[in-house]
Amino acid sequence: MDLSPGELQFLSIPDILRESISIPRRAARTFYFITLILIFPLSFAILAHSLFTHPILRQLEDHPTYDPTETRHQWTRLLVFQFCYLIFLFAFSLLSTAAVVFTVASLYTSKPVSFSSTMSAIPKVLKRLFITFLWVSLLMIIYNAVFLSFLILLIIAIDTQSALLVLFCMLVIFLLFLVVHVYITALWHLASVVSVLEPLYGFAAMKKSYELLKGKTRMAGVLVFGYLAICAAIGSVFGVVVVHGGDRYGVFTRIVVGGFLVGVLVIVNLVGLLVQSVFYYVCKSYHHQEIDKIALHDHLGGYLGEYVPLKSSIQMENMDV
Repeated sequence: MDLSPGELQFLSIPDILRESISIPRRAARTFYFITLILIFPLSFAILAHSLFTHPILRQLEDHPTYDPTETRHQWTRLLVFQFCYLIFLFAFSLLSTAAVVFTVASLYTSKPVSFSSTMSAIPKVLKRLFITFLWVSLLMIIYNAVFLSFLILLIIAIDTQSALLVLFCMLVIFLLFLVVHVYITALWHLASVVSVLEPLYGFAAMKKSYELLKGKTRMAGVLVFGYLAICAAIGSVFGVVVVHGGDRYGVFTRIVVGGFLVGVLVIVNLVGLLVQSVFYYVCKSYHHQEIDKIALHDHLGGYLGEYVPLKSSIQMENMDV
C-alpha cells in the first residue's frame, strides 16, 4: 500500500476494493501460489460439497428403506463426509487467512516476500488464529441458540395462527441475520487480522476488533454483506445448473459452468481476504493508531524465528495526526 497512514482513514469502499485488487501485482508469484495451493481448494470444496452430498440425500429421500442397517450406513456416510468437509473447510480457511494477512503485512513493511517465508510463518500464525476462532465459535453458538429459539417460536406462532407473533418473530429473525450475523462475521474477520499483526489473540483480539469497528461498522457491514451475497449467488447458480441441472443441462455445460463458478469464487475469496487486511489499516488510521512499521516488521520476523526486540506492542496508540 503506497498510501500514508493518515490517508487510509479516508478510503471509501470503492477505494478499498481498488487498493486490495492492486496488492497481488506487488508479489505476483507469492499470491499465485497462495491462490493455487490454499484458496483454490477452499473455493472448490465450498461448491463441490453439495455436489457430493446431494446423491446421498436423494437416495435417503427417494429410496427409503426399512432396513436399519442400510439406513444407518447411509447416515454414517453422510456424517463422516460432513465432518471431513468441515475440518477441511476450517483448516484451509485459517491457512488462507494467515497466508494473505501475513503477506500483505510484509509488503506494507517492505519486508522481503516469498511463498516459502509465508508458509514458514503459518504454523505460529495458525495457533493464534485457532484460539481466536474458538472464541468466535462460542459467540456463534450463542447467536445460533437465539436464532433457533426464535425460529421455533415462529413455527409455534404459525401453528397457533398468531399473526402478531409471526410478524414479531419474522422481524427478529431478519434483524438477527442481517445485523447480528453480519456484525459477528465482520468482528471475526477483523479479529483474525489482529491475531496475526498484533500481540493479541482470542478474546483480546475480539475486544480489539470491537474497538476498531467503532465508526466503521456501517462500512464493514456493507463489505461483509456484499461478500456473503456474492457467495450466495454463486452457490445458488452452482446448485441450479451443476448439482440439480442434470435433466436440463448437458454434462459439458455443467462442467464449463461449474469450472467458471469455481474460478469466480476463487477471485471473490482472494479479494475478500485482501479487503479484510486493508480494512484493518483503514480502521487503525481512523482511530489515529499509527502502526510502527519497524516494530511490525520485527513482529512478523518473530514468526520466522528472527530476533524480536522486547516490545509489548507493535503500535503507538492514540497518536495525534
